[in-house]
Amino acid sequence: MPRPSKPRIIGVKPEISNFKPRGIPSKKLKSVNLALDEFEAIRLADYEGLSHEDASVLMNISRPTFSRLVEKARVNIANFLVEGAELIIEGGNVEYRDCGCSNCKEGLPASRMERRNHMCPTTSK
Repeated sequence: MPRPSKPRIIGVKPEISNFKPRGIPSKKLKSVNLALDEFEAIRLADYEGLSHEDASVLMNISRPTFSRLVEKARVNIANFLVEGAELIIEGGNVEYRDCGCSNCKEGLPASRMERRNHMCPTTSK
């Protein structure tokens, strides 16, 4: 029996969670699901430009797990684009840590253990 997965840390909830081609009703479209942890992995790696090592620490997962999430998310996004499907962002075993600050990327501590317990300098009290 596999061990239960621990929740992945999500820093930002997507403002929009549903995308579809214009002019086609949702009922006629195939849907592609993107889990919230996959969305966060794409946001950290591709949008924020973090290394897989730094991003995996922020999500509280291993670097290989983070790389698998990014790969799976890219496949789902490619399916959405190529097939003209509807993209739905939802689900997954996640926990929100509200830190929408851009300082985290530049202010990550050097050691891995310190990064794991990193608190945003602008939102921590």
